[in-house]
Amino acid sequence: MYSYPILLILLIVVIYVIASMFRSIPQATVAVVTLFGRYHRLMREGLNIKMPWEKVAYRLSLQNRALQLEFQAITQDQANVKFATMVLYAVAGADEESVKKAVFSFATTQEFQLALQRTIDGSIRQFVATTKQSDILGMRAEIVDHTKKNLDEVVLAWGYVVRDIQITDMTFDKEIIDSMARVVSSKNLLAAAANEGAALLVKRTKDAEAEAAYKTIGAEADKKASALRGEGLALFRQNIADGMKGAAASLKNAGVDPEFLLFLEYTDALKYVADHAQGKVIFMDSGAGASTRVVQGVLSMEPAFREKGQ
Repeated sequence: MYSYPILLILLIVVIYVIASMFRSIPQATVAVVTLFGRYHRLMREGLNIKMPWEKVAYRLSLQNRALQLEFQAITQDQANVKFATMVLYAVAGADEESVKKAVFSFATTQEFQLALQRTIDGSIRQFVATTKQSDILGMRAEIVDHTKKNLDEVVLAWGYVVRDIQITDMTFDKEIIDSMARVVSSKNLLAAAANEGAALLVKRTKDAEAEAAYKTIGAEADKKASALRGEGLALFRQNIADGMKGAAASLKNAGVDPEFLLFLEYTDALKYVADHAQGKVIFMDSGAGASTRVVQGVLSMEPAFREKGQ
């Protein structure tokens, strides 16, 4: 009568034991199995069988992990620099030896992260101590290369590998930032002044060149105009001379003294002056022998004109 409850209990125990022998391991994860406290074997992804006397002591993710670090360093010229750094790390490999190092090198993950942080901190401090404050901002790549080179061997001995280090921010104390801003501002002002001076020099040079070209063109134009005016005046005088020569010949053929032509020209000149002069009074010889004196005066200038023409 009591056999059925006992059988039911035994059946439940057997089912529980059988169920406890199966373990499911997620993707990119390995499980460390110990036997009586000592490492025994690894369980890989998927369904695994675990004996009752075995224990899954640790599950280790093979995925990349990120760690954010913040610390300070002092440059060669005693400037305080604050760093914000992101470290990307992972287990060195899925092989048994790497997994054993990663699991048993440190008691906890927090202690490994602390050791990693102090190692990176010390490496960056060492590099920054040999660099001046004015150069440090442009040397992120050099700092990363130096730090990663120092980390690779050390971290590999712990079963991990550092895949990347990124310095996300570097800041100085407020006094240094203000002084750097003043230096940049003064350099910008100096560059602006140099540019303005160069622009002014170019402008004045171009203005001088334009003015010189303008004067040259004007001089050439005046020269050509003077030449044309001279040619026109010479042609005008030639036409006058030809006209007077023809008029003198006509008077001579008509039996009139050619000198009468000079008197006519004289009277025409007086008439032109009277019509176009701005003044209101014209002084002229109006005596009885005025015409004779005018003709004699004009004739007296003829030898001089002839000598000048020769």
